[in-house]
Amino acid sequence: MRNLFLISIGVIVFNIGFSQKDITVESIYKYYEFYPKGVSGFNGMKDGQSFTKISSLNGIRSITKHKITSYKDDGETLLNLTDLTYNGTKINVEDYQFNDNETKLVLLTETNSIYRRSFNAIYYIYDLKTKTLEALDEVNTPQTLATFSPDGKKIAYISENNIYYKDLASKKTIQVTTDGSFNHIINGTTDWVYEEEFAITQAFGWSPDSKNIAFLKFDESKVKEFTLEYNTGQLYPELYTFKYPKAGEDNSKVSTHIYSLENMSTQNIQLQGYEYIPRISWSNINNTLILQTLNRHQNHVNYYKVEQKSNNWIASIFYSEKNQTYIDIDDNLIFLNNGSAILRTSEKDGFNHIYKIGFDGTESQITKGNWDVINFCGIDNKDQFVYYTAAKKGAIHQGVYKIALKGNKDVAISSETGQNTVVFTPEMNYFIKKHSTANTPPIFTLCDNKGKEIVVMERNETLQTSIKNHEFAQKEFISFDLDGYSLNGWMIKPNNFDASKKYPVYINIYGGPGSNMVYDGWDFNNAWHQLLAQEGYIVVSVDPRGTLYRGKQFKDITYLQLGKYETEDFIKVAQKLQTYDYIDGNRIGIQGWSYGGFMTTLAMTKGDGLFKMGIAVAPVTNWMFYDNIYTERFMRTPQENEDGYNSNSPINFANGLKGNYLLIHGSGDDNVHVQNTLEMINALITANKQFNSFIYPNRDHGIYGGNTRLHLFTMMLNFVKEKL
Repeated sequence: MRNLFLISIGVIVFNIGFSQKDITVESIYKYYEFYPKGVSGFNGMKDGQSFTKISSLNGIRSITKHKITSYKDDGETLLNLTDLTYNGTKINVEDYQFNDNETKLVLLTETNSIYRRSFNAIYYIYDLKTKTLEALDEVNTPQTLATFSPDGKKIAYISENNIYYKDLASKKTIQVTTDGSFNHIINGTTDWVYEEEFAITQAFGWSPDSKNIAFLKFDESKVKEFTLEYNTGQLYPELYTFKYPKAGEDNSKVSTHIYSLENMSTQNIQLQGYEYIPRISWSNINNTLILQTLNRHQNHVNYYKVEQKSNNWIASIFYSEKNQTYIDIDDNLIFLNNGSAILRTSEKDGFNHIYKIGFDGTESQITKGNWDVINFCGIDNKDQFVYYTAAKKGAIHQGVYKIALKGNKDVAISSETGQNTVVFTPEMNYFIKKHSTANTPPIFTLCDNKGKEIVVMERNETLQTSIKNHEFAQKEFISFDLDGYSLNGWMIKPNNFDASKKYPVYINIYGGPGSNMVYDGWDFNNAWHQLLAQEGYIVVSVDPRGTLYRGKQFKDITYLQLGKYETEDFIKVAQKLQTYDYIDGNRIGIQGWSYGGFMTTLAMTKGDGLFKMGIAVAPVTNWMFYDNIYTERFMRTPQENEDGYNSNSPINFANGLKGNYLLIHGSGDDNVHVQNTLEMINALITANKQFNSFIYPNRDHGIYGGNTRLHLFTMMLNFVKEKL
């Protein structure tokens, strides 16, 4: 359930240019007037001075090459995408990647989503020298995760749960695994729960010498199945059955293997007792494979170094960490170029910081302070600087920093406030920066590695004009001081705000671990909140205890009691708002999606009528119904923590519902199953509680497609206006 408030929306952006001042649901969710532009397909080139991107100029869409220090929109055209055809059929390129010497491209087309991150697609190979196009594989289709070997001579990919690779010189395709089958064996990619909760789909990788492929194998045979009903408009709807391990239930049995291209054989890597293998990474320096394993409680991580000795691959633990609660798995792993150590992040001193871990067991801390490192950006091996993002100026901000490996004082290379994210070129000498604040949309800028801005690539001027024309109200950051601690929040007041009047309040929440709603960055949902403010509501959001970038103690307080302290905080915040002179204490509403829907439902059932209205979208209502990796990370198993499950599942408190409650779900939700809503409905019926509900047929957790978002938010707006 990681970052579920960030819902992916497939949209076409129309420049409509509304003349009226009023924001409408149509302008937000039909015409997407307030959706920001970005920079598509950015790839730094190996020369350290150039980059490529997908450009659209004068009706021509193409992959173009640009000089960083003399950037112009109309760069050198490497490939015209508008007129690209294969066997007489036009193909639509969605993304691309270069081989190592930048002479060939893999082109991604015809993607079809499977779950949140996984997809099937059709890949093509384009030779920049000969100007020829060929299909990756016309027999084993569709494919996914096509990846060049480091020497650029081969491409590995997955088709129907098996691994293949193609030799580009001979055009020969080799099948690496043969036992892949749906709902049974998966090779080289991941099962549903790894994809969702460890944020990983690619579970294979090339060795640096291009002679081996390491991969994970998932045996799903003992995982229980869940069935969804799709295409309900047909006379006989279709059923989709997939493996979904719920809390306390069996997982896939995961193993690690290395395939040798030279002798066409596969070796199983022997590891000690573990439940999960959430990361698999080759060194970019030598043929060293790093594996991370976790126990079922996710509070003991082992780092394995796998090396070839006498034609056998041998795994040995070189680092281990234990924690009383849980250890987050992330992508913060960098190999040092001397091949003797890695960099990783850990919360072992109470905040998330960078550590150098030697393969000989030595350890040193690189960053220190009462603030959290967020993500690695990379390492400049020449000058020995590590680049990273961090919340040094508070949980609502994200700045970009660099620090010497020796652990000297770090240096900010972006503004330290607002939200700053970067993508570096391969040589780490330039980066493209995305900067935004809560009240200003993203600006994309090319910078050198000292942070000097070279050129602005995208200002989002059209969006800025829309914001000005519609007179967006300012989002103000506030603090709620409660019983010995404070919570970060924001507030949007109507433009015609009059402190002598009383206003209803709409509290927008998420509240779950691993995400923040209160941050100084652009949020597309801001337009929805501006619409509510335009309608006369004060809109508020708050991050309760258990959320990010305030240290491990603040984050881990919810351990074994997921939902308890967050609900208490939302109730206390509402009570605090009732004391404000300009707020109508009898008209406080609350709304959330996914974990936020779970929180909304608990607030409505445990709030004793404090909330006049609540809208819960796709909520968990019983932790027994949700997947085991996420749920057990914070709650352990139901067998170990029966009270924690029972006392924090809204389904058990239906008789406490007070206020106007709207419950919404997509029937095709593979993540938070509609079972959660159906059982909540049953519990409310048993308790004889009146409520409103709506099911979107076939829609998944994002509840989108066609007019779906327009319909959803129109319904929500009408409910708010009628009930609050």
